[in-house]
Amino acid sequence: MSDEFVAVYAPRLGQLLIDRGWMFACAESCTGGLLSAAMTDTPGSSQWFDRGFVTYSNQAKVEQLGVNADTLERFGAVSEETAMEMAAGVLAAASLSQLAISTTGIAGPDGGTPGKPVGMVCFGFAQRAGQGVVTRAMTKVFEGDRAQVRSASVAFALRTALELIEPR
Repeated sequence: MSDEFVAVYAPRLGQLLIDRGWMFACAESCTGGLLSAAMTDTPGSSQWFDRGFVTYSNQAKVEQLGVNADTLERFGAVSEETAMEMAAGVLAAASLSQLAISTTGIAGPDGGTPGKPVGMVCFGFAQRAGQGVVTRAMTKVFEGDRAQVRSASVAFALRTALELIEPR
């Protein structure tokens, strides 16, 4: 996936959000603001983009998003458990938003381990539902260099958000 996909997905997601009267927010670790940038590159994004958090350190995840330190200790920053807590934390902090995405991963070129290779990215998706929040997580391993992993992560996050909320 590449930037041309992002140029299609972000406006389409924005239109779905407008149609629902929803706002969007995100928390990024490995993508470092690229998801927010993709959203705000879209004209009219102020109608549906609320805010973005770049929480690269574990401390930022805890302080800004309320990620449980025990979750980070037990599962690590790059885990579906952390990604779900990040996404839920976004909605807790962003009262205007109904949909949130989080990204946390290993973009490389270093940092991979046998269980968590370079290119592994965990995504959290959180959506308000009634009085609560529904969260989901997914993990993907992307090929390529650091820039390619980060770009593919943004495209995947946007495409998956579309699939989750698009009418069928």
